[in-house]
Formats: sequence, C-alpha cells, structure tokens
Amino acid sequence: MKTIILDTNFLIYCAKYKIDFFTEIDRICLFPYKIKILDTTIKELEKVKPKELGLIKKLIIRIEIIKAQESYVDTELIRLSKEGYIIATEDNLLKKQLKDGIITVRQMKYLELK
Repeated sequence: MKTIILDTNFLIYCAKYKIDFFTEIDRICLFPYKIKILDTTIKELEKVKPKELGLIKKLIIRIEIIKAQESYVDTELIRLSKEGYIIATEDNLLKKQLKDGIITVRQMKYLELK
C-alpha cells in the first residue's frame, strides 16, 4: 500500500480551484493507497491563513495526520519521498528535488501522477 502526503500549497491550490482531490487521486492511482497530512503542514496552514482555510479544514478532517520528524515541511517531504511516499505538491522547487512519485495539478482541474 502506498502513502500519499499532501503538501500545504497543494491543499490551497485544490481549494482555490475547487478540485476534488479525493476523486482525482482515485482516478490516477490504480493501486491501494492511504492519504495523509503532516502535523507541520497544518501548522503552516494556520500561519499562512489562506482565504480557503475553512474549506481546507473541512477536507482534511477525513485525512490521517502524521507527526513529522523534521520541523521544516519541505525537508520532511523530501525525506518521506526517499522512503517511497508519494508527495502531492504544487511547489516547483520541491518538485525539482523530488523528481518521481509526485502528484500535481494540471489545467487547474486535473491531477497527474509522475
């Protein structure tokens, strides 16, 4: 079973463009998976306070929260990626560092697994 970790900017982007990432992840992942979120991502959302924060909070209620070993979200996502986790992100710098096992948004409405 694969684990998909949702990054802060991915959540903000999906909420902003009303992308149902649960349905889209089902569509692109033809294997068993679990969706999780880092506790540091939740703290980052609280700090950034996007206007979509209310919607994001409603969506992530259904997602298991895991404790990060690193205090910086991107550092933790890179570490988890090396362990085989799939990272859902819209952060271009992070995508360059991850290379494989990335879920991104395409055309402001679809998800793509690389």
